[in-house]
Amino acid sequence: MPHKSLKWLPAVIVPAVIVVGVITVPLQAGAAVDLPDKTPKQVLLMVSESTVTSFSGTVDQSSNLGLPDVDLGGAVSPSPSAPGGTTADASSQAVTTALELLTGSHTARIYADGPGNVRVQVLDRLAERDLISNGTDAWFYESDTNAVTHLAIPAHESATPEDKAAAVKEFAPGDLGTPAALADRFLSDLDPSTTVSVGNDTRVAGRTVYDLVLTPTSTETLVRSVSIAVDSETGMPLRVTVQANGQNEPAFEVGFTKVDFSAPSADLFEFTPPANATVTEQAIPAAPGADHMTSDDGTKPLPGDLPVVTGTGWDAVMELPAASVPEELTASPLFTQFTTKVEGGRTLSTSLVNILITTDGRILAGSVPIERLQAVATAP
Repeated sequence: MPHKSLKWLPAVIVPAVIVVGVITVPLQAGAAVDLPDKTPKQVLLMVSESTVTSFSGTVDQSSNLGLPDVDLGGAVSPSPSAPGGTTADASSQAVTTALELLTGSHTARIYADGPGNVRVQVLDRLAERDLISNGTDAWFYESDTNAVTHLAIPAHESATPEDKAAAVKEFAPGDLGTPAALADRFLSDLDPSTTVSVGNDTRVAGRTVYDLVLTPTSTETLVRSVSIAVDSETGMPLRVTVQANGQNEPAFEVGFTKVDFSAPSADLFEFTPPANATVTEQAIPAAPGADHMTSDDGTKPLPGDLPVVTGTGWDAVMELPAASVPEELTASPLFTQFTTKVEGGRTLSTSLVNILITTDGRILAGSVPIERLQAVATAP
């Protein structure tokens, strides 16, 4: 799997570098489970043949990535949607939001009915973030700032529902991290760099599951294993757990605490901005691989703008060109607090992912030691 370790890299800490939005739940204790024995190939087949498109449920998040313990209070200036907000404020807000999602515990409700209808409600103690998509419109709402971002999804004749769903993921990738979506990132390119086995049967959200375990053969990666809990009846992944080397507790998980496989009510996928909300219109992002989707000016990304990947499997390193990080972000106090100065630049380290921002502005990221990032950065 040449890009496996890059597909789930937690994005928003450094814009356009990592993909976040994992929602997690602790392991659930309960009565012993003894399902009919299946081989890894048979469990993989269950996942690939799963036909579940409609469901709803509740998920909880608790990440343990070893991020520095700093005070986020007061780190963010007025919201960019408020009077006086600046680009620097927006960058700080983005960083803070990402760090909040990557630390502590969070609860979310997820509703889905086919690829086009999705609603995700991330419930914080004093605020709520909502993503709603119905195939023609996508909305992202933040209750603490009463700010709404709207994306009108073009009705291209050649665009399939899956294409439109991909565009929504580009619009708000951090809020679509369901267990099934995350599992697909790990399973899409299985190759000899991964050993696949079946662990002990267990329960997730009250349902019996097979435990599909992916173990890297590499000794250089930060990832020890990935466990995917596969529903024994539907084949839908209900939880994904990622273990880091040298750490007993899961680095993060994404899983359901409650799940219902009936179709949610259609009115859940409709949204009207609240009174006095600030509404921002956003152009549709260019989804990678979608030939018919282009930017507003009709252009497509140039090859030099795309990430360069060095290595394969779990040892792969992704590199983005200089100027990928806005100057406002590197000037933010949060950037200094959460990064460490090293030879050749600054690093942000977690138990699963290391990021190197070089002195010349390049970004290198991977589930590998910092030394490997530095070696790739200085290679001719």
